[in-house]
Amino acid sequence: MTLDKTSPDEAILRALFDAALAASLPDGRFAGRLPIAPKGRTIVLGAGKGAARMVRAFEDAWEAAGNPAPEGLAVTRYGHGTPTRFVEVVEAAHPVPDVAGMAAAQRILDYAGTAGPDDLVVFLMSGGASSLLALPAPGLTLEDKQALNRALLKSGAPIGAMNRVRKALSAIKGGRLAAAAAKARRVTYLISDVPGDDPGAIGSGPTIPEASDPEGALSILAEYGIAIEPRIEEAIRANAVEAGAGGTVEMLATPKMALDAAAEAARAIGLTPLVLGDALEGEARDVARVLAAIATYAAAHDQPVAKPCVILSGGETTVTVRGHGRGGRNAEFLLALAVALGGHEGIAAIACDTDGIDGSEDNAGAWIDAGILAEAKASGIDPVARLADNDGYGFFEALGRLVVTGPTLTNVNDFRAILVR
Repeated sequence: MTLDKTSPDEAILRALFDAALAASLPDGRFAGRLPIAPKGRTIVLGAGKGAARMVRAFEDAWEAAGNPAPEGLAVTRYGHGTPTRFVEVVEAAHPVPDVAGMAAAQRILDYAGTAGPDDLVVFLMSGGASSLLALPAPGLTLEDKQALNRALLKSGAPIGAMNRVRKALSAIKGGRLAAAAAKARRVTYLISDVPGDDPGAIGSGPTIPEASDPEGALSILAEYGIAIEPRIEEAIRANAVEAGAGGTVEMLATPKMALDAAAEAARAIGLTPLVLGDALEGEARDVARVLAAIATYAAAHDQPVAKPCVILSGGETTVTVRGHGRGGRNAEFLLALAVALGGHEGIAAIACDTDGIDGSEDNAGAWIDAGILAEAKASGIDPVARLADNDGYGFFEALGRLVVTGPTLTNVNDFRAILVR
């Protein structure tokens, strides 16, 4: 289907999301960026929602360059695997870690420890690695990490704060994995899912050395009202480490690359893009109200961008769970946006997680147009009540507005596009 600015809302919005996804994949991105082959082994160690596809893309590029076959191990989320030729890929739970993730993390840490001076260790990290590399620090248990992770997810804490706590609880994050392979040459390839693309924040930085901050982690837990036992506090303080060296770091895909690709796709069909940035954070409902105000102002005054236009943004919002409904932060954002827009004519929107999974549901996100509230009313569905119950998934499922992609095998965080005719 050839699109232009008069095409249906859903077709345009999905095309923009597809363009963002294509720019987020690791396929073909290792060309010209490979390290020199070692005298010894090439060990590939990976973790994250995009780990399996990153492994496959690396294997393709490494083999095409005429290098000896690599070996190694990577862990990804259940259902996010893909066939690989040389590197083993296992699956574990996300966002709450499980025994499989703990076992994988221990195997990966042990594998890193076997690397010698003639070896090359290639780390492939993407968003989700933090939960998938679930190796508790001495004095902590997996159950401790699971309970704290659940509490953090419900607290409304931003992803940066959650990752600081995760590092403090871990025997592998915060550069500890890189330290295990200190005898070898090391290179890390990253797919970023964090605001600002801070390498140390992607997957809680298992290969990015930094001095630990136990007091900072404890203050975050206190700020969000998460009580811990004295033994957990002692274990966090005892897990302090100094910063070391981690090797070379390469960024394969970022939220900005995804937004730039969507902006180019918008221009190609006659829409003016306005990119608000790749690091929008805050409560999903609050972000929705702000973006609704920008969209309605553009509709009325052609500012800050002239219509027809599309307002693009990325970054990870948060949801403070108070209700009992279903849905992730993108469904929450979009339902709040629909309520704030009030059925404004000529405005449609999409919000999706680029990993294909919004929270723990089976959808990437959802989409709306000007008729969404009228449809809800005709179906006897109260959008305000659904929002109060954190039931974005139920709302959009009932109206047939979910976006379902399945696992995309990458992750550059959330993608939002608001179309203004």
